[in-house]
Amino acid sequence: MFELKTIALFFVTAVAEIVGCYLPYLCLKEGRSAWLLVPAALSLALFAWLLSLHPTAAGRVYAAYGGVYIFTAILWLWSVEGIRPTAWDLVGASVALAGMAIIMFAPRGA
Repeated sequence: MFELKTIALFFVTAVAEIVGCYLPYLCLKEGRSAWLLVPAALSLALFAWLLSLHPTAAGRVYAAYGGVYIFTAILWLWSVEGIRPTAWDLVGASVALAGMAIIMFAPRGA
Protein backbone atom coordinates (compact mmCIF):
# COMPACT_ATOMS: atom_id res chain seq x y z
CA MET A 1 0.00 0.00 0.00
CA PHE A 2 2.91 2.35 0.77
CA GLU A 3 4.15 1.95 -2.78
CA LEU A 4 0.79 2.84 -4.37
CA LYS A 5 0.38 5.90 -2.14
CA THR A 6 3.90 7.04 -2.96
CA ILE A 7 3.41 6.66 -6.71
CA ALA A 8 0.01 8.38 -6.60
CA LEU A 9 1.47 11.28 -4.62
CA PHE A 10 4.35 11.57 -7.08
CA PHE A 11 1.90 11.56 -10.00
CA VAL A 12 -0.28 14.32 -8.52
CA THR A 13 2.90 16.27 -7.72
CA ALA A 14 4.10 15.94 -11.31
CA VAL A 15 0.79 17.16 -12.72
CA ALA A 16 0.95 20.19 -10.41
CA GLU A 17 4.47 20.99 -11.59
CA ILE A 18 3.67 20.50 -15.26
CA VAL A 19 0.55 22.70 -15.05
CA GLY A 20 2.58 25.32 -13.19
CA CYS A 21 5.13 25.38 -16.01
CA TYR A 22 2.79 24.84 -18.97
CA LEU A 23 0.58 27.84 -18.22
CA PRO A 24 3.48 30.35 -18.41
CA TYR A 25 4.59 28.56 -21.58
CA LEU A 26 1.16 29.31 -23.07
CA CYS A 27 1.56 32.99 -22.12
CA LEU A 28 5.06 33.30 -23.51
CA LYS A 29 4.87 31.13 -26.63
CA GLU A 30 1.23 31.30 -27.65
CA GLY A 31 0.24 34.78 -26.51
CA ARG A 32 -2.36 33.64 -24.00
CA SER A 33 -3.55 35.87 -21.16
CA ALA A 34 -1.10 36.82 -18.43
CA TRP A 35 -3.86 35.89 -15.98
CA LEU A 36 -2.78 32.28 -16.51
CA LEU A 37 0.22 33.13 -14.33
CA VAL A 38 -2.03 33.21 -11.25
CA PRO A 39 -3.11 29.53 -11.43
CA ALA A 40 0.44 28.70 -12.54
CA ALA A 41 1.85 30.16 -9.32
CA LEU A 42 -0.77 28.35 -7.24
CA SER A 43 0.02 25.10 -9.02
CA LEU A 44 3.75 25.48 -8.35
CA ALA A 45 3.05 26.22 -4.68
CA LEU A 46 0.93 23.06 -4.55
CA PHE A 47 3.80 21.17 -6.18
CA ALA A 48 6.26 22.27 -3.49
CA TRP A 49 3.85 21.39 -0.70
CA LEU A 50 3.12 17.95 -2.15
CA LEU A 51 6.84 17.13 -2.30
CA SER A 52 7.04 17.90 1.41
CA LEU A 53 4.51 15.18 2.25
CA HIS A 54 6.88 12.27 1.68
CA PRO A 55 8.23 10.68 4.87
CA THR A 56 11.81 10.18 3.68
CA ALA A 57 14.88 12.33 3.04
CA ALA A 58 14.30 15.24 0.67
CA GLY A 59 17.18 14.32 -1.64
CA ARG A 60 15.85 10.80 -2.10
CA VAL A 61 12.35 12.13 -2.77
CA TYR A 62 13.63 14.62 -5.36
CA ALA A 63 15.70 11.97 -7.12
CA ALA A 64 12.87 9.44 -7.26
CA TYR A 65 10.28 12.06 -8.19
CA GLY A 66 12.24 12.80 -11.35
CA GLY A 67 11.36 9.37 -12.72
CA VAL A 68 7.64 9.88 -12.24
CA TYR A 69 7.92 13.40 -13.65
CA ILE A 70 9.45 12.02 -16.86
CA PHE A 71 6.67 9.45 -17.22
CA THR A 72 3.98 12.07 -16.52
CA ALA A 73 5.52 14.51 -18.99
CA ILE A 74 5.32 11.85 -21.71
CA LEU A 75 1.64 11.29 -20.85
CA TRP A 76 1.13 15.07 -21.01
CA LEU A 77 2.81 15.18 -24.41
CA TRP A 78 0.31 12.64 -25.67
CA SER A 79 -2.91 13.67 -23.89
CA VAL A 80 -2.61 17.47 -23.80
CA GLU A 81 -0.30 18.35 -26.69
CA GLY A 82 -1.61 15.61 -28.96
CA ILE A 83 1.81 14.25 -29.86
CA ARG A 84 2.10 10.49 -29.81
CA PRO A 85 5.19 9.30 -27.90
CA THR A 86 7.79 7.35 -29.82
CA ALA A 87 8.97 3.93 -28.76
CA TRP A 88 12.11 5.64 -27.43
CA ASP A 89 10.01 8.03 -25.35
CA LEU A 90 8.27 5.03 -23.79
CA VAL A 91 11.52 3.14 -23.21
CA GLY A 92 13.06 6.21 -21.57
CA ALA A 93 10.02 6.74 -19.36
CA SER A 94 10.11 3.06 -18.35
CA VAL A 95 13.78 3.30 -17.41
CA ALA A 96 13.02 6.43 -15.38
CA LEU A 97 10.18 4.65 -13.53
CA ALA A 98 12.45 1.70 -12.82
CA GLY A 99 14.99 4.12 -11.35
CA MET A 100 12.29 5.68 -9.17
CA ALA A 101 11.25 2.26 -7.88
CA ILE A 102 14.84 1.34 -7.04
CA ILE A 103 15.45 4.61 -5.22
CA MET A 104 12.20 4.64 -3.25
CA PHE A 105 11.47 1.00 -2.57
CA ALA A 106 14.86 -0.72 -2.20
CA PRO A 107 15.39 -2.37 1.19
CA ARG A 108 17.39 -0.18 3.56
CA GLY A 109 19.23 -0.95 6.71
CA ALA A 110 18.17 0.82 9.88
